[in-house]
Amino acid sequence: MSIAENLAEVRSTIPEGVELVAVSKFHPVEALQQAYAAGQRVFGESRVQELQTKFPAMPDDVRWHFIGHLQTNKVKPLIGRVSLIESVDSERLLRCIDEHSARAGVVTRVLMQVHVAREETKFGFLPDELVDFFRSGGVETLRATHICGVMGMASNTDDLERVRADFRAIADTRRRILDLFAPGELRGFDTVSMGMSHDYRIALEEGSTMVRIGTAIFGERE
Repeated sequence: MSIAENLAEVRSTIPEGVELVAVSKFHPVEALQQAYAAGQRVFGESRVQELQTKFPAMPDDVRWHFIGHLQTNKVKPLIGRVSLIESVDSERLLRCIDEHSARAGVVTRVLMQVHVAREETKFGFLPDELVDFFRSGGVETLRATHICGVMGMASNTDDLERVRADFRAIADTRRRILDLFAPGELRGFDTVSMGMSHDYRIALEEGSTMVRIGTAIFGERE
């Protein structure tokens, strides 16, 4: 099947109102152009250098999401160029993004990464840590960053109940944060980014509003 056919197939399984991020990391620009021609506008990349080479090769209306682990010394090239940084996994990184954004005179949209998976290799805030960050007023000190919600990954396991529990914990973290504020006080905190090619259907059942799908669209990475 072609990339266009794969995209149509994936889209047919996603409810209205859920954003599809086509994870294009490690795939050539030609593959992205095929997806673009089939109507896809949101692409997810996980390496700053790779993203910098793809920026000029794609049309201006592409919305880029950065979805990988981001080091503070790699933040600057993303500011003003990406639509969303999905993988804010520490307060230090958040402050760095805020500082560069304020200096550039732009507002950067971000998601806070929640760590619920069993693997030590995954990054992010533990649910209680993230709730404490919001409780302590950390969000009020931001000058040029808008936190749009949370992002996370389930454990890499065949145990589907564990996967479901992980997704539930990520969505629940957002609800716990919202409960700290008066209705409407935490504006635009409505994104729950979770679910990839192999598990996005479970993620959707547990409240995902944004799925990050690569292999089911582009095939295995080159």
